[in-house]
Amino acid sequence: MIELNDISLQIKDRLILQGVSFKVQTQEAFGIIGPSGSGKSIILKMIAGLIPPTKGSIRVDSEKVSMLFQKNALFDSFNLLQNLLVPLAETRNIHGSEAEGRSMELLKAVGLDHAAHLHPDEISGGMQKRLGIARALIIEPEVILYDEPTAGLDPITSKSIAELMLRLHRKNKTTLIMVTNDLQRAYQVSDRIGFCQNRGLQVHGSPVEVKDTLDPELRHFIYSSAISSNRGTETT
Repeated sequence: MIELNDISLQIKDRLILQGVSFKVQTQEAFGIIGPSGSGKSIILKMIAGLIPPTKGSIRVDSEKVSMLFQKNALFDSFNLLQNLLVPLAETRNIHGSEAEGRSMELLKAVGLDHAAHLHPDEISGGMQKRLGIARALIIEPEVILYDEPTAGLDPITSKSIAELMLRLHRKNKTTLIMVTNDLQRAYQVSDRIGFCQNRGLQVHGSPVEVKDTLDPELRHFIYSSAISSNRGTETT
């Protein structure tokens, strides 16, 4: 289980988050949505232990936590296979044929085994995202954190990435938290969804409950996101 209790974060004179409290159950898929700059990614980094809160407590019932950053944070000078071998060696002390076997198995799971010899700049954005997912999973985490995993991808690739995330989440029985501005992907992946707004986070429940919400701020966000998505489709 992951539990945030009355979390606040202040950087210099700026209050970023205030009074954030929510729980994520073991093996649950939890989505966090909200406008840009509302603190979604900061919450994720606080759960990962990268940013300490100014106030409050964070409980994560596992030390096996992995995170996929929005920019993937791949090793550009290494090929796809080596991108998995490095974290496997550094975090699990697994080397040689065993490491290569595990890495190739995971590359196959994300549909990249045929491109193991290529470098990140030689593959598409969607393939880079799949590599990022594979690298996050290679250490066999119990908790996996996704920061905007489908940002910048076309709708078809975005849906495919979300399907992959969900399939691997169920197969590996992980606890999943995803930050996203893509409502369709939030609906697709999440068991429950929280809305980040006004320095706080309110849990609104299942995707159906979010769609049927009477909360005016969430309804405005959903409506604005739909307009933005339609404009993007018309431009494409």
